[in-house]
Amino acid sequence: MDIQHKNVAFEDYKFPKAPTGIEGLDELTNGGFPHGRPTLICGSAGCGKTLMAMEFLVRGITEFNESGVFIAFEETSEDLTKNVASLGFDLEDLVAKKLLKVDYVHVERSEIEETGEYDLEGLFIRLGYAIDSIGAKRIVLDTIESLFAGLDNQSVLRAEIRRLFSWLKDKGITAVITGERGESSLTRQGLEEYVSDCVILLDHRIINQISTRRLRIVKYRGSVHGTNEYPFLIDEEGISVLPITSLDLDFDVSDEIVPTGVAGMDEMLGTGGFYKGSSILITGTAGTAKTTFVSSFANEICKSGKKCIFFAFEESEKQLLRNMKQVGIDLQPHIESGLLKIHASRPSLNGLELHLLKIHKHIKEFCPDAIVIDPISNLVTVGGFNEVQGMLTRLIDFLKVKGITAVFNALTTPKGSSLELTEEGISSLVDTWILVRDVEGIGERNRGIFIIKSRGMEHSNQVREFIITKNGIQLLDVNIGPTGILTGSARLAYQLEIKGKAIQKQLAEEKKERELARQRVILEAKIANMRLEFEAIEDELKKLN
Repeated sequence: MDIQHKNVAFEDYKFPKAPTGIEGLDELTNGGFPHGRPTLICGSAGCGKTLMAMEFLVRGITEFNESGVFIAFEETSEDLTKNVASLGFDLEDLVAKKLLKVDYVHVERSEIEETGEYDLEGLFIRLGYAIDSIGAKRIVLDTIESLFAGLDNQSVLRAEIRRLFSWLKDKGITAVITGERGESSLTRQGLEEYVSDCVILLDHRIINQISTRRLRIVKYRGSVHGTNEYPFLIDEEGISVLPITSLDLDFDVSDEIVPTGVAGMDEMLGTGGFYKGSSILITGTAGTAKTTFVSSFANEICKSGKKCIFFAFEESEKQLLRNMKQVGIDLQPHIESGLLKIHASRPSLNGLELHLLKIHKHIKEFCPDAIVIDPISNLVTVGGFNEVQGMLTRLIDFLKVKGITAVFNALTTPKGSSLELTEEGISSLVDTWILVRDVEGIGERNRGIFIIKSRGMEHSNQVREFIITKNGIQLLDVNIGPTGILTGSARLAYQLEIKGKAIQKQLAEEKKERELARQRVILEAKIANMRLEFEAIEDELKKLN
């Protein structure tokens, strides 16, 4: 979303807002933090308070031309500069350009105990000078507990907190204050959340040994905002928040057809492929070539000059490339051309929401025409059935809004299990559902494929046997015998029987043709003799005359 679009959207609100520039956060807050008012970011240690506050300042400078001041009460400016450098923020350059001022204020408890007084006047003078020196529009105070650490008198403490927030409001500057999480309140003092116009709670939790960071907007005076918990990610590009519940079923559809990558499969679909932007689910037991099918699709997408992302949850990139090359699907040239990206990781690397957030980020960066997830059933290892279903529902909706064709595969078991429930959980959401399965015969195992559903197009109701060759997947012609569709050796035996009958028929026809030719020769000989006899009699009659 560009800045111009953001500024136009923000004019619709009752009071001005200061866009944060943090991906996803402006969408949740309907424009950003309240302009000219204080915002409180609170949470336990390690949840990302300081990083979010610093990114608010840096994005304000680089994207919205609003200079800022960062007042630290715990870390020196040198430490802050080093800590945020991993996010790509060059604080020294911004400070040199007089767009950012970083100041470290050390509050010594012993000094307060000696004087017996606590007065913020000195701090206000320091803050005012820092703001005026660069014409700052934004300010961050990190963290408020350190500022009041030496004050035990609760009545004085509360009065000074109110005084600080009032001073910031009177100054008309957009302020962000960070605070530590309290035991029975959002902050340790329990007052900051009441005097702040906007309160954001950050949380860093461990569930089933998986780390997840979440954000919740506790309050936002005078503004509509998201009220649920939202996962967020801290990586080399800063903070990204995923508004997982904000998608509506409102998206365009396309009549464009995307080939499946398997010629026989295109024939089974009435349109010759999938609709662009549709979602496809391929399910089956282990060893039924699900990965080969989705790899064929990715190969076909790239061969047409379009881009595809392949998310692999079972195999490494090198193993996937090697295995597919052995069956005639060479994906390496597409990687070298930049049309294919393979992201291989175990599902346990992140929680479900972070997987969804990473997929969002990869899609935003790569802008693919199609994605492949192989397999979605592995996500069950990091979340329950309802969580996986919810995550996939949001993902499918997001891809439909973007017009991205998505192919998933999922493992099922013959007798049913939680993995099969995952299949049933999203089967109603996808547009096309294809099932691959084992067809067991006497002493052999064959593979069959059929289409359970495909919205908006006619499709075959036959079960087609397929084999994996050095040239990829090949769907075989349907052979129907006395007991139904024949596969494997039964199909070969039937084909041999048909071929034998054809040969016998051909031999019988050839024998009849030879007999007919012999009879034709005899007949022609008889006709020749009769002609000779006729000519002899005719000559005798001519002589008598």
